[in-house]
Amino acid sequence: MQHIGKNIKKIREEKGLTQQAIADLIAMHRSNYSRVETGDRDLSIEAVGKIAKFFNMSIDDLVNFEGEIPNEVTFEDKNTIEQMQLIQQLDEEDKSTVFKIVETMLTKKKFKDFFNKNVAVL
Repeated sequence: MQHIGKNIKKIREEKGLTQQAIADLIAMHRSNYSRVETGDRDLSIEAVGKIAKFFNMSIDDLVNFEGEIPNEVTFEDKNTIEQMQLIQQLDEEDKSTVFKIVETMLTKKKFKDFFNKNVAVL
């Protein structure tokens, strides 16, 4: 799997990520991960799967990488990805409503956290 390390390196660099970020993702020391990118060390299938998921790609896409990388690099569980895909299928008005609800809930949480932190100080 020597070339997969080169593929991962290319994607990682294009996304502005460090070797440490990928090493942390797969619970590997950075110096060992560096050897993956040079082809001196192989990855487990589990590690390849985690990296592919992180790059929002299939393992096959990662192994057979031809220079097309996704616009965003996210690490999300499958349920969240499926939910976002369903939201994207909504008409613009419904989509806007969903995002307004989420934004309101996040603002409420931030306010609650801020309030709890500052009241706890008193």
